[in-house]
Amino acid sequence: MRWREMRTISVAKVCASVSVMLAVLAVPMVAQSAAGQRSAGTVKSTSATGLTLTTAAGQDVVVTIPDAVKVLVVAPGSKDLKSATPGTLSDVAAGDKVLVVGDPSTDGAGVTATRVILMKAGAIAATHQAEEEAWSKGGGGIVKSVDPALGSIEIASGAKSVTVRVTPQTIVRRYSGDSVRFADAKVSTIAEIHKGDQLRVRGTKTADGTVITADELVTGMFKNYSGLLSATDATAGTVTLKDLKTGKTVTVAVGPNSDVRRIPPMLAERVAARMKGGAPGGAPMGGPGAHAGPPPGPPNGPPAGPQGGPGEDGAARERSAGSDLSQMLSRLPTETVAGLKVGDAVMIVATSPTSDTETPMAVTLLAGVDAILRASPSGQTMTLSPWSLGGGGAGGEGGGPEGGQR
Repeated sequence: MRWREMRTISVAKVCASVSVMLAVLAVPMVAQSAAGQRSAGTVKSTSATGLTLTTAAGQDVVVTIPDAVKVLVVAPGSKDLKSATPGTLSDVAAGDKVLVVGDPSTDGAGVTATRVILMKAGAIAATHQAEEEAWSKGGGGIVKSVDPALGSIEIASGAKSVTVRVTPQTIVRRYSGDSVRFADAKVSTIAEIHKGDQLRVRGTKTADGTVITADELVTGMFKNYSGLLSATDATAGTVTLKDLKTGKTVTVAVGPNSDVRRIPPMLAERVAARMKGGAPGGAPMGGPGAHAGPPPGPPNGPPAGPQGGPGEDGAARERSAGSDLSQMLSRLPTETVAGLKVGDAVMIVATSPTSDTETPMAVTLLAGVDAILRASPSGQTMTLSPWSLGGGGAGGEGGGPEGGQR
């Protein structure tokens, strides 16, 4: 989800799960046919006698499927072939996922199948949608404290605190320090979660939303930078700025998985007003006139806190405004490194370098934030959540945490 919006996180997670499932399902077949050649990928096209699939490496494989060969249809999430249903070549369509076991064809240009495992694109899409909805109903924020013995994590989510309960059944993942892809998130434990980490969770909430029993969560340590760009290099894919918080000059890499957006001036002014105590004229954040674009997908950032007001301190208003901004990122216009200019005001969420020589990689870069930086009380700029990256909060997956392309 890369650390992309939850939509990307979910897609990445489902795609990674499909690859794992196909590999697992192939094990019993390998035992039955040790000499068989395995080819897995996405169906590119079909014919009266077989199909062409494209592997993850981008290689096309022509597969001949004799009439007597079985096509087994499995559902996403299957761990074996017990629930597989019989199918035929006519059930296969472009976009489906397949794993083929067979023998090299006589001309060496393809494979003659002895068995085909099929996972329908529609079923994969439905699984993706269900995951996306589950993550969007969860929550996220900054880790305030962790108690591994009790399986309890307290996070700051918007302007409120939320307790995340971790059970032995909870799936815990952590983002790699050198990747913003959810698919690269590693299986982890609650003991590896630390104060200051950013966390995204899906699970069951209490009625008041203050406690979430986690089915799955993903965490990572990220850096937040903000300031005016002093240099850009579209060829190298880097930007340089003097960070307002630390006063240090930092160079950040911007890669193909980085989500680069630009906030329109009027919307930036509205966020700034929220930080100061409320939106102008009482208009809600992201309301009519804020951005003339399509409605957003499922919320990607932590749930928004209460509307800023006189009773809300500056730090709480910043967290609340930051939560709103993170949720609306997927609606903002996209930008490119080539479109960034020296003097642009930016806010960046980036990976946390593991060494002094490592260049942080941008997860999200938001340009056009002049008004937001000016509005920050005491000179401390608010931070963005990485959960809305890559088009939109693990890893998507999204995502679910791809994302990660979660």
